[in-house]
Amino acid sequence: MNNVFFQQFLMISDIKTIIFLVILFAIITVINRLPKQKFNFSAKVMVATVIGLILGLGIQFIAGFPNDPMQFTFVRETTLWYSLLGGGFISLIRMLVIPLVMVSIIHVIINMKEDANLGDLVKRTLTITLAMVAISVAVGLTLGVLFNVGKADGATAIVTEGGRQIREVKNIVDTLKALIPSNPVEAMVNLNIVGLVIFSAIVGVAAKRMSKKYMVIVKPFFDLINAMQKIIVSMAMSIIKWMPAAVVPLLANTIAQKGVHAIAEVGKFIVVLYLSVAIMFIIQMIAVAIFGMNPMTYVKKCTSLLILAFTSRSSVGCLPVTISTLTNKLGVTESTASFVGSFGTTAGMQGCAGVFPALTIVFVTHMSGNSVDMTLFAMAVIVVAISSLGIAGIPGTATMAASVGLSGTGLASLFPMINPILAIDPIIDMPRTMLNVIGSVTNALMVDKSLGQIDMAVYNDPTAGNETVATEE
Repeated sequence: MNNVFFQQFLMISDIKTIIFLVILFAIITVINRLPKQKFNFSAKVMVATVIGLILGLGIQFIAGFPNDPMQFTFVRETTLWYSLLGGGFISLIRMLVIPLVMVSIIHVIINMKEDANLGDLVKRTLTITLAMVAISVAVGLTLGVLFNVGKADGATAIVTEGGRQIREVKNIVDTLKALIPSNPVEAMVNLNIVGLVIFSAIVGVAAKRMSKKYMVIVKPFFDLINAMQKIIVSMAMSIIKWMPAAVVPLLANTIAQKGVHAIAEVGKFIVVLYLSVAIMFIIQMIAVAIFGMNPMTYVKKCTSLLILAFTSRSSVGCLPVTISTLTNKLGVTESTASFVGSFGTTAGMQGCAGVFPALTIVFVTHMSGNSVDMTLFAMAVIVVAISSLGIAGIPGTATMAASVGLSGTGLASLFPMINPILAIDPIIDMPRTMLNVIGSVTNALMVDKSLGQIDMAVYNDPTAGNETVATEE
């Protein structure tokens, strides 16, 4: 199969490529045929995660655990075909993000009771979100210092003029102004979710106000939004049911495409990052318990969502599932789920815009032969927490958050030192995204409970939400 058709067009020129494609097809067939009585949706996702990890390691094993697996033809071809299924699933989910955010926010506002207070929702969301991201920054800085991240990591940092470009730092005023959409279409294209929330809220408030005087005229608009909300939710659930099949190639690709040697080079950074995420997860469980909710219930009901976040590496891509989990499984009101869930994909991401920038600041400081003092610590918490506003929830934007954090703490010239970390970005992006998403869920729970709106009967019902996926299947 050594010709242009097989090598460059079909991208199947190695027998090992065919074997791994057949294996993937067989795995998906088996997962889809697992009995629903013994394997509910979350269980299928868990099984898919384990199989995806084994499959990725299997590809690495056959390639001989090379430094650069993508130099092998069968690895390059196999992961490309795997991305059709895994990446295709994420694209379908992300396809719904813009209409879901806009329709959900407008739907919530036009159906709000007269005594509902949108201002309280906004204030509590901002307060809780920024407080939690500040805690995540503090956790990242503390663990980075305790474990001396950047010292004796074995990573060789060479600062050159040809290094990666660092993002220009914006002051807080410009950062906040950038969130206000001057063009709603541009906000859609740039995935400015906060901007879309603002635009949709204005439309919803205007429609609600006009309904008091001109209900006959605006009623068709109300009916259209209500109908679209039902349709979009149905579309989301129809796509979500394919998550177990998508998780396998998503995780397999991440493991297969990065050599073990590249991972080992910055092993300490990876370990500390995962540890930071685990500690933040425990802090979130404590926060949920403080607000009078059983943290174990919250963990069990978020399992499938966490796995999707871990394997997809896209906070925005998880948004439909996040909102569905909050409303159907955790009893959060639609208004809080839509607003806080959407807001959390752009602002206050505890992983990509909290823990990760904090660790890179410690890493670069130590690599340059300096130490983290209290002044740098305090400055980093403030700078990173504020700059967490406006970081888009898509793969790769954590690098932007890191560059802003380094610039804000006076380390801009040393940005190329994090090149060894960027080389294994997918490995560390998985826990970052998972923390982003579960942080958004935790924030929504705390906001809704503080407003006295959460349905605790749904929250405590172990079967709540399961019937939704079952019905769509």
